[in-house]
Amino acid sequence: MTSAGLLASATHLIAGRRAVRAFQPKPVSEEVIAAVIELARHAPSGSNTQPWKVYAVTGSKQTGIIDRLRAAFDDPEAAERHVEEYDYYPREWHPPYLERRRKVGWDLYSLLGIAREDKQRMHAQHRRNVEFFDAPVTLFFTIDRIMGKGSWLDYGMFIQNVMLAARAHGLATCPQAAINPFHAILREELGWPDSEMLVCSMSIGYEDHDALIGQLKTERAPVESILKFFD
Repeated sequence: MTSAGLLASATHLIAGRRAVRAFQPKPVSEEVIAAVIELARHAPSGSNTQPWKVYAVTGSKQTGIIDRLRAAFDDPEAAERHVEEYDYYPREWHPPYLERRRKVGWDLYSLLGIAREDKQRMHAQHRRNVEFFDAPVTLFFTIDRIMGKGSWLDYGMFIQNVMLAARAHGLATCPQAAINPFHAILREELGWPDSEMLVCSMSIGYEDHDALIGQLKTERAPVESILKFFD
């Protein structure tokens, strides 16, 4: 393939990737999921430690997990009973992150016609995370607790590879940290050892292109706000 062709393919995979929140009921075979992980495992890692572990869940097992997560999510005392094991987000928000976070939230609610004062519909939309947006496959990523921050950085590259490999196979994805407070339920259901820690989950399947929520477009900061040259 020419360099132009490689660039076009990379642009299609990377720039076209987005978090999809509506999936078709069409199943995804174990062979396709295995092929996605087969490709993603080529991610780099310090000293080739490869700290990733993946649990793929479908069918009745996924349904049972969703039932438990939905009940936990709707528990009025959920915030006290279910606490994430690491801080995914900062404890205090400051610009420009606060504005970006607010914008994507209100863009989503505005698209769906959910008013700011409609807490019930906001809760229902947020609950869609623990329902994995009806995706036929959920991936759960864990890491050994002994691993340091560098391995977490490596893990991010692996998860990005999973999303790009899935896209190459015609699949859509939604990486989710919203599931993290419910790690104890997931450990009980999937049986990973106490030595492993939940990193996040990912919904994966074929996108429902007719869903209204698919019209949500998130913005990216301009290059000049990220990149600085020194000569």
